[in-house]
Amino acid sequence: MTSLLTKETAGTTPTSSLPAPKYPRVFGVGRGRIVQYGVFVVLAIFVIAPIIPILYQSIRTKPLYDAAGLFTAGNYVHLFSDAGFGQVILNTAIFAVGTTVLTLVIAIPMAVLVVRTKLPFGNVLGQSMQWPFFVSSLILGFGWITLYGPAGFISVQVRQLIGFVPWNLYSLPGMAVTEAVGLAPIAYVFCVNALRQADASLESAAQVCGSGPLRILFRVVIPLLRPPIVYASILIFSMSLETLSVPLLYGTPVRIQVFSTFLYTNGLQSISPDYGVLGAASTIILVVTIATVAIQAKVLKNAQRFISVRGKAVRPRLLDLGWVKWVAAVAIVIYVVFGALLPILGLFFRSFTLIFTPLQNPLQTLTLANYQRIFTYPVYIQSITNSLTVAAIGAVLVSALALLAVLIARRSTFRFGRAAEYLALMPQAIPGIIVGIGFFWAFALFPGGSIVQGTLAAIIIAFGLRALPTAFGSIAPAIMQIGNELDNAARTSGADWFGVFSRVLRSLLRPAFVGAMILVFVTMIKEYSAALFLSSAHTGVIGTTMLELWVQGNTGSVAALASLQIAITAVFVAVASLFMKGHTHA
Repeated sequence: MTSLLTKETAGTTPTSSLPAPKYPRVFGVGRGRIVQYGVFVVLAIFVIAPIIPILYQSIRTKPLYDAAGLFTAGNYVHLFSDAGFGQVILNTAIFAVGTTVLTLVIAIPMAVLVVRTKLPFGNVLGQSMQWPFFVSSLILGFGWITLYGPAGFISVQVRQLIGFVPWNLYSLPGMAVTEAVGLAPIAYVFCVNALRQADASLESAAQVCGSGPLRILFRVVIPLLRPPIVYASILIFSMSLETLSVPLLYGTPVRIQVFSTFLYTNGLQSISPDYGVLGAASTIILVVTIATVAIQAKVLKNAQRFISVRGKAVRPRLLDLGWVKWVAAVAIVIYVVFGALLPILGLFFRSFTLIFTPLQNPLQTLTLANYQRIFTYPVYIQSITNSLTVAAIGAVLVSALALLAVLIARRSTFRFGRAAEYLALMPQAIPGIIVGIGFFWAFALFPGGSIVQGTLAAIIIAFGLRALPTAFGSIAPAIMQIGNELDNAARTSGADWFGVFSRVLRSLLRPAFVGAMILVFVTMIKEYSAALFLSSAHTGVIGTTMLELWVQGNTGSVAALASLQIAITAVFVAVASLFMKGHTHA
């Protein structure tokens, strides 16, 4: 019996007798390489298209569509000499620096308290800290005006109580505070993620040496947060330079202009805009934001000095701050309640009233007229439909492009892989209003652009460019957690680069892909600034429609439309959270 088995198995080898799969080639080029070059070209066009027209317009004496224009540097001279641009630069610097400082003052202590201390109701407070992220700064600005504006509900009550209002919302500090409340969740998440991944052995060593809780926090925990603090600071600073909503709502009534409102008033609202000056101003803000991102990369070049995650991590031992923990819990509650919850509730209540003022009982003016107006006029209904369409289609397309870009940058031998990563992340340095202006000129000049101009496709492209870094940053960490041995095993079996993705990585990356789509959907449904220059009468989105209603004085309709956007976002996030339950690594 044994000899029979020996004869049957003699001469056999462990290799499979199945032939290696063969894939079609186009002009001798494999399908994987075709996909890689295709994605790289799409990324390059996607990113460069809105930039080149702006740079070109900034050195032309005439609009780009006028062939009689000549090359000149006079636009920059005129910008700094005659257009009052110096005050705009000063206002922008004060607003951006103030917003960045206030954001860090809010986010860093709260992240440390939630993760590293015995904070009462820590999990609930930690989740509530992220709520403002799901509300656009435009809606948050409307809510703050409703409560804390000169005629706001709380402002009137305070004036009656103490004789004056101790704050001025229509000022640079008021703008910075409001913007900081909306951006604090971003810095908070960066710091929380870093704290949760850090090894707590250094804190234990400090405790052994006799250090108290406060000394450990200031000498060990916070210094280790330098990389996320630097990253968050530069990101918040860049976002403050480009934001339009709060400066437009607060600054315009009192003639305080920053970069974004200068471009808006001199471009979109001007009867005869000076396109040369507009291009020069756009170029300057573009250079400044790109420079901040370059500084960020330079500062974080040696971030490995702060690595504390090693092979054997110590379970963090929460610090007990005594009575201070209750003060910290109250501070977080104040931020959430007065910064986000009350303004949103006030806006929601305003949507059901004719007049919202403490001088008259709002319950006497309850009505559904604001919502009836929204659902009566087709243009308002269409703006809701457009926002949902743009966000849904954009979420799929942008996430798919980001997924391929991540695979090319992190899982291929493509010679331009690192360049593809830079292109995918570069849009974070391009302000939304610059994206709108750039694509407006690009569609007007490039062949075939007129077909896209004024359609939802143009808005999807512009919003998608803004959301691309978010999708890339969401998927990249997931693919870094997947070992290269899976790719090597598939390659040994004859799979090419695209086959490795379709047969192995696709299933493993599905949770991260869905997570990216969720983030992109929320990002795109809040976006509006680029659409100010690209939308037509039938392609407006919720944000542009709210601004139009606000200018017309229809604050009730603004509140109703804002409430609908919040409800749509809340329902989508809730359903998506249930779907993603159990996929915490995504």
